[in-house]
Amino acid sequence: MVSISPTIDNSPETRKDTDDQVAILLLNGFGVGSFHQHRLMPNLSSSNKNTIVYGIDYLGQGRSWPKNCDDGTSPTEIGLIYSIDMWADQIIRFMEEIIICENDNVKKVTIVGNSVGGHLAAVLASKRPDLVASICLLNATPVWGLNLPGWSGHLPPPFIPRSIGRFLFDRIRDLGTIEKYLANGYANRGACDDVLVHQIRDCTEGKGGHAAFASILWSPPATFPSDESNFYSNLSRLSCDVLLIFGRDDPWCKPSFGRRMFHELCNRDSSISNQNTVQRYIELENVGHCPNHEAPQIVGQVVSRWVNTEQREKDGVDLIDGEAQLIPEPWGNISAREILEGSMQLSRRDKFLTSLVG
Repeated sequence: MVSISPTIDNSPETRKDTDDQVAILLLNGFGVGSFHQHRLMPNLSSSNKNTIVYGIDYLGQGRSWPKNCDDGTSPTEIGLIYSIDMWADQIIRFMEEIIICENDNVKKVTIVGNSVGGHLAAVLASKRPDLVASICLLNATPVWGLNLPGWSGHLPPPFIPRSIGRFLFDRIRDLGTIEKYLANGYANRGACDDVLVHQIRDCTEGKGGHAAFASILWSPPATFPSDESNFYSNLSRLSCDVLLIFGRDDPWCKPSFGRRMFHELCNRDSSISNQNTVQRYIELENVGHCPNHEAPQIVGQVVSRWVNTEQREKDGVDLIDGEAQLIPEPWGNISAREILEGSMQLSRRDKFLTSLVG
């Protein structure tokens, strides 16, 4: 029922039986597919021949859809819910049955997630710590799932949710709307082109999009193993290392959210998480909501150093060169700097903004 579209650097050189083999799984933001990782993938796989990079399209995104979709009424759609928990279950199966089964020396996976992909990475690390080596959150959203009243989100949708979903979906997938969305979300307009616009539009052309969008609108938030439903509280319970990379010019997931996440990670409960867990935070100047696509060189460098070091201590490996690093991309210069644990205090503005979401 699920058509997964992994993009894999799986050449013979990357399949060597070696103890330092690293598997990285890239998780996308909403409305795109693994095609949105095409700039980051080569910057990760070229850094170490023993690194294997995977991409995946969530069900109802990109090219991953139930067979024979019919607006939520086909046998493959009935009873389906497009929730974040369903996506998490799909990704868990992918890690177990594809990544780990196909690579004898890979026991855990590093997950790099942008936007809702970052939210998913935290859900996965909470649900299945045995599968997750570390997570990297790229402008992760702290909230997902509106849980609107009147419907559970399981297909087929009732008349009112179906009508609302159809109305909104047709407007959001309009080419002009997609262009405006990208122009707003990217700090450098030249980083997103017509190819990306049409790739996003192409994802919506099948017969399952309207029903899927309605289900996403009504779906509930993620469920975590702990009793806490708050995203930030669950970050403080994670037992794996966490790297945060945030574009400062993101109009939606602002750096305030990244700083709040970093604050929670720095104050993890040692009785729940490992006392040796590491958290680090990189901010990127002149970058918007999608660092994986807008700043692939510096993100590739930072993530490669993060996953390929044996000991990610605060004063150990340098994730960036010097106090600040300037990287030229074709569409503009990207500046990266690391914010250290002891140097950051949440401002009143940060506390206020993050209290409203998540």
